[in-house]
Amino acid sequence: MEMWDLYDVDRIPTGGTVRRQNGLPEGQLHVVVHVCLFDEAGRLLIQRRDEGKQNWPGLWDFSVGGSVHAGETSRAGAVREVREELGLELDLARPSFTFNFQYGFDDFYLLRPAAALCDLAAHNDEVAEVRWADLGEVLQLLRSGRFINYREPVVRFVFDFLDQRNIFDHRQGI
Repeated sequence: MEMWDLYDVDRIPTGGTVRRQNGLPEGQLHVVVHVCLFDEAGRLLIQRRDEGKQNWPGLWDFSVGGSVHAGETSRAGAVREVREELGLELDLARPSFTFNFQYGFDDFYLLRPAAALCDLAAHNDEVAEVRWADLGEVLQLLRSGRFINYREPVVRFVFDFLDQRNIFDHRQGI
């Protein structure tokens, strides 16, 4: 049973929690995390969600994504999601940026891992496959309906943010 901490519009914890399957009470928000792993060529590791997933089955997505559980920090949630979906242990810093969305706050962690990503734990019950993709490939998947329906400017922002940064240490993020 997945539980979420609840926040107000200013991202101040309300002290309440909710079961994921019950949805959010009116005016309450929660935290989501995405971890975007890039190689040295600037390609993004993307994952195809398992067909058994309730939301967006079989669609491609950023490297890692999920909701932060009750009692977790954003960083702890991101580390857990990376472990669950890719089988990697990463030391993350603070998010690279945050987008506000209708149901909460979406923290993005962008990084280039120091080690090569050869032994990823896909296929599992969340991830069917992973592969590297450049911006053009991701946009093609998005436009064809095979990528989760993020807005195109969000995808472009993720790649543009990476291009404008010179920090490659995965412990600091990008």
